[in-house]
Amino acid sequence: MNVLKTIPRTRIRTRIFSNSILRIQLRPSLVYQLGTSSSLLQLSISTSSSSLINRTSCKRKYSSEMAEVQGQHGHSAACCSIPPIVAKGYQEKGRYETIGGLKTYVTGPKDATKALLYIFDIFGYFPQSVQGADILATSDKDNKYQVFMPDWFEGKPADISWYPPNTEEKGKALGNFFQTTGAPPATASKVPSFLKEVEKANPSIKTWGVIGFCWGGKIVSLTTSVANTPFKAAAECHPAMVDPSDAEGIKIPLCMLASKDEPKEDVEKFEKNLKGEKHVEIFADQIHGWMAARADLEDGRVKEEYERGYRTLLEFFAKYL
Repeated sequence: MNVLKTIPRTRIRTRIFSNSILRIQLRPSLVYQLGTSSSLLQLSISTSSSSLINRTSCKRKYSSEMAEVQGQHGHSAACCSIPPIVAKGYQEKGRYETIGGLKTYVTGPKDATKALLYIFDIFGYFPQSVQGADILATSDKDNKYQVFMPDWFEGKPADISWYPPNTEEKGKALGNFFQTTGAPPATASKVPSFLKEVEKANPSIKTWGVIGFCWGGKIVSLTTSVANTPFKAAAECHPAMVDPSDAEGIKIPLCMLASKDEPKEDVEKFEKNLKGEKHVEIFADQIHGWMAARADLEDGRVKEEYERGYRTLLEFFAKYL
């Protein structure tokens, strides 16, 4: 079935295929994909208004067959002591502040000289993400970070029930979100001014790192592939819209922790194109979202890999930030 909906300066076409595969095509065409092996969201995002990605041109092809790759573990496990992962009823350790007009979750020692910008997934403030921010802020005794998680969506995140996008209605809702509230170029353009507002209130901060989850991974690619990036090191976890051409401009150390659901070919090409230090690993039995809102921490294996993912991030930032 075909559905056509008009959005300012662009068009959206939604098709639902067999096996719950959803294709969303926005014009002018720049096609990305977000999805799992059982469901796929393919997006085209207009970039005409953003200098951050006006050089980008790509088209993704989806394959339902993805080979597993063994993780390459290049870090020492001695750097950190992660507290027991809380599966349900997590109590946040930080606080909410308003920074640059945005509600922001802030955690970690206020006198820390290093800071991490935590860019959550499209579902916003979920306990799994808040717990992850707290882990990053407090688990490495030798490297303390203030972690800042702003609400880029201003109280209007995507509804987690839209995912997987296996109906026409869900597909239309997600497609509209990625073209409006969640348009990556628009969010990426807000990052520099947000960091300046943080630094005004926290003069102790001297160094920035950034971590993006799902949709947030694309924001990381856009803000680290520019010449004047404010970040010294970066990470992308189960990133959406993986574009190998973004990696060509990334000169700082970058860690990518992919799931089984990101296209293996794109992840490998992205790794090959990176110019700086890197740690790229596929968690071959984990779904897109296992370190953020979609993490089922009551599942023992997910819980184990959630912890290992955050440990890997801590070890990476300890080395490069």
